[in-house]
Amino acid sequence: MATRITGSSDLYQYKGGLPISSINFITCHDGFTLYDLFSYNHKHNRANGEHGRDGCNHNLSFNCGVEGDTDNAEILALRRKKVKNAYAILLLSQGVPMLLSGDEFLHSQKGNNNGYCQDNPLSWLNWDLLERNGDIFRFVQMMIALRKRHASIMRRRFLTGNTVPGKNLPDITWHGVELEMPPWRDPNARVLAYTLAGLEEDEADLYVVFNMSGRDVSMPLPPAGLWCLALDTGLPSPEDIIPFDKQTPLNNNAYSVKQHSVVVFEHSDRR
Repeated sequence: MATRITGSSDLYQYKGGLPISSINFITCHDGFTLYDLFSYNHKHNRANGEHGRDGCNHNLSFNCGVEGDTDNAEILALRRKKVKNAYAILLLSQGVPMLLSGDEFLHSQKGNNNGYCQDNPLSWLNWDLLERNGDIFRFVQMMIALRKRHASIMRRRFLTGNTVPGKNLPDITWHGVELEMPPWRDPNARVLAYTLAGLEEDEADLYVVFNMSGRDVSMPLPPAGLWCLALDTGLPSPEDIIPFDKQTPLNNNAYSVKQHSVVVFEHSDRR
């Protein structure tokens, strides 16, 4: 994951490529929509008339406990959180992000992962969903805004770990549940964090935490200055992502990151 979010140097650097050589996407026109990725374990392509033989069987999906539609509020909340996690990871990654239209308001194809022949409501975008799922749409808008105010997320050169001129800070510093102790040799690790130095003089540094474990984790904050909470997918909307001008510095040295959540802090001294 660390290699992917930093631009896939293993695929591009050896042949002179750049981080922007990488087109990053989680969903596209083939396969599940993003909401279906967290709503179905299996494809449901009967409507295509091919007896379920078409479409990929290896979907890497998770239905969160129920296959398809449900009234279970807990499962619905988990699906929304996982959609936000996916958007956060995608838009924090070096490279060029590609988004599937309709994912930003939870378009579903009811588990059909090969809707090539469905010229009907299964594949049409229902714009009423934009109002119904306005919290997800807002999250995506503001996540794009966060990305655009950080040149460090849109680098033209691969990260090296070397000091950024004028900042006395490496371009990236990796962490685990403890600062500067990334879990590279732990096959069971489900927590990864990093500090990303701003490239421009007035650009805020970032501290990013991915907690994909099944428990809340108290994460220490890097010691240099004060940090402002920018997003926390474990919080309900609109607290899940905070406009830059509404952020306030935290006064403690640690932050409780909820299970299955992505958290981002922006440095308060560079504003």
